[in-house]
Amino acid sequence: MLRGSCLCGSVAYTAGGPTGMAIACHCDECRRQSGHHFAAVPVAKRSLRFQRQETLRWYRASDIGRRGFCCACGSTLFWRGDEGAHVHLLMGALDGATGLHLGAHVWVRERGDYYQIGGDLPQFQEGE
Repeated sequence: MLRGSCLCGSVAYTAGGPTGMAIACHCDECRRQSGHHFAAVPVAKRSLRFQRQETLRWYRASDIGRRGFCCACGSTLFWRGDEGAHVHLLMGALDGATGLHLGAHVWVRERGDYYQIGGDLPQFQEGE
């Protein structure tokens, strides 16, 4: 079970374990929303349970999905596609040690020019 919350604690949740590989996304939208690339892990939408969500807002960022954030502190928390059974939890908002590890970098063709991607994880020009 994964647990997470926003910076101010107004949004808190639990979710079942990962259903796929954790990724670092370098797309323009993720960078603009978070200020850099972000790391996310998919879980089943049906496993996401909120303990607190009074400040949770969903922003339609594209024609394929929404991004969840706290409107009080600004924490970026989720990416949820309109299709499919998964929601991506942003790993920086997860509580404590998770034991999770990144498996790949995606959308590297949109990577900012101010950094290089190091390491030997697979890199995909677009999504995985």
